[in-house]
Amino acid sequence: MRKLSLAFSVAALSAVAGPALAADLTVSVEIPRLTGASYHRPYVAVWIERADNTAVRTLAVWYQQTANQEGDGKDWLKDMRTWWRRGGRTLALPAEGISSATKAPGRHAFTVPGARLRDLPAGDYVMVVEAARELGGREAVRVPFRWGGANTARAAGSTELGAVSVTVTR
Repeated sequence: MRKLSLAFSVAALSAVAGPALAADLTVSVEIPRLTGASYHRPYVAVWIERADNTAVRTLAVWYQQTANQEGDGKDWLKDMRTWWRRGGRTLALPAEGISSATKAPGRHAFTVPGARLRDLPAGDYVMVVEAARELGGREAVRVPFRWGGANTARAAGSTELGAVSVTVTR
């Protein structure tokens, strides 16, 4: 009987402590250097979706955060159409830990601590990275990944985005 209660206690403790021991998620996004007379840095949104395309959580939005003669940068977020329709329009921006300035060409990585994703159940998800540029194009890269165990997944864009990788670490 004592062995059973000890095993039950360990299982119960694991279930309670599981979310606290959640893995970290690192996303790497490459913004390619494009040639052209009028280059504008892209607006980029990064979010997690379920297999049925429902948005779970926005992880990052890179956009112009100050107003200028062309207006407020938030006015152009709707150009990232997929993200906007799946949850961007309901997000209050700027959002701490999510909003950031646009990025120059190159590789950019950020890590989402496991504590921020502790309520995300283990399973299969898709990381979506969408970019849109003024006087440029729009592109979304979808990277299927598994939450719940160390793994890395990669995909690449062809115009507005380069290599995108998602790494889950324990």
